[in-house]
Order: sequence, then structure tokens, then C-alpha cells
Amino acid sequence: RVNFARGFKEGHNMEEKKGKRWNACWPDETDLTALKSLAHTFLYLEIQPTKMSPLVVKHPFTDSGITVIRDKNNSIQPADLLNDPRALDCWRGQMAQNIQEAESSNQLFYMVTKSYRLAFLKHTAGYLSERDAASALNFVWTTSEAPNSDPNLSRRELLALFRSVSPSLLMDKEELQVYEELPNLVTVYRGVTPYNAKMVKGLSWTLNRDTAEWFAHRYSSHGQVYQAQIEKTHIHAIFLGRNEAEVIVDPHYLTNLAQAHMTGQEQDSGQTMQML
Repeated sequence: RVNFARGFKEGHNMEEKKGKRWNACWPDETDLTALKSLAHTFLYLEIQPTKMSPLVVKHPFTDSGITVIRDKNNSIQPADLLNDPRALDCWRGQMAQNIQEAESSNQLFYMVTKSYRLAFLKHTAGYLSERDAASALNFVWTTSEAPNSDPNLSRRELLALFRSVSPSLLMDKEELQVYEELPNLVTVYRGVTPYNAKMVKGLSWTLNRDTAEWFAHRYSSHGQVYQAQIEKTHIHAIFLGRNEAEVIVDPHYLTNLAQAHMTGQEQDSGQTMQML
């Protein structure tokens, strides 16, 4: 088994200095039994209420405290997971059965709610084959909200994961072709809002200026767009899904990082700022 928990802390000093792939010793095959055991552990974590409970909760296998279960007659019944212990037990039993019947690691990751997927990946990575690890990383990264600031995996840990899998497994044929056709020095863009303004040097950038503008101003935010240059060798993946032209970079190697000139109505208030 690959001990990623220790490896993240002790094993990546060399690859961080050189920014190259880390040759992880992935198992030949995924240990699906071990993954299911960890999934069962996640299942029995306490459901965390929120201000919008019981409608909205936090849990690895549900985003709502109101769901449906099947009774003894196989009829669908509403269930309040926060206030009905019997319903909670029944729901957990049915979810446990779903976990046990999963035939692949992908099926297990699909079951996990978005906000817990990176945590699940962190704890299961050592049991995954390289192919399944790459598939899981692609899925988790592209479906999680704000993975750059997820508390479960640090930037160093995320970079270690991206470096540890083959690009040919992480990207599809179209994405690999786009990567191969990139120049040696690539201009990238990143849009930040006041919420994540301190995360300018994140892993996620884009090849498309308009995409960065959208991220800077979504939710009616008055954000900023930054542009930078990076050598192709420090781009670890390109994801073309969601029409974002997303590139995963090692932010240590960003150069000429500056606030981009605003366009349109924002041009008067925009000013270029060199980042140190």
C-alpha cells in the first residue's frame, strides 16, 4: 500500500524542488475491499446540521436530512435523518448495501457528496491502482467546488497527487492533444473574487481570458483577473470539460504574475499590479 498520509509530509521534498513527476509505487490493482471498508467508516460519521437543516446537512453520503427510504414492503417512504433514529438506521443500512454492491472505485466516488470527495480520495489513494487514482482525481477535481481551498488536502498534497499519475491516464485524447500543442511558455489566467482573493496562486488557471472574467464576477462579485506565464513542463493537466479550458499548474513556477487590465465597463477602474 502507498502510504500517502506519510508521503505527503515526508516524501515529496525532492519532487517539490524540481517540480517533476513523483514516481509513486501504485498497487497493480485497486483494493476494492479496503475502499468499501473506508466508505463504511465515512457512512457512520455523524450527520452535521446546518442553518438550513433539516433540508441541508453535511455528510459524506447525503446533502439533505430529508430523503427517502424503502420500507419492509419495498415501498418508498420519506425519512427525516436528523429527527428519526429508525429512519437513520434504515437509510444507513440501505447505503451500506449500495456500498457493498459497488463494482468499481468509480461507483464509490460517485456516491460520495461533493464536499467530501477530496477527503475520501486522500484516505483511499493508497489502495488505488494508478489508472483508478487518475480517474478518481480527474472526477473529484472537476466536480468539487473550490478544490484549491479544500481543508482536507493542502496545495502540496494536491500537487503530489497530480505529479504521481501519468498524464496519459489523467487526461483524455483531446486534452492530451491540446497539451502537446502548447508552446513552451504558456500564458494563463485566473479570476478571483473577494472571497478567495488570497488564493491568487492557486493550482487552477485557464487558457481562456473570458473564463477567468466569469469566475471573477460570478455571484455578482467585483473580483479581479490575473494573468501569468508558466513553462509547459509545470502544467500537470488540462481539463476541457465544462468549457473552462482549465490548466493545473505548479504555482511556484508562475512568472510575470500581474493583475490583468479590465475590459469593457471595468477598464476605467482596472489597473495593472505586479505581484511579488
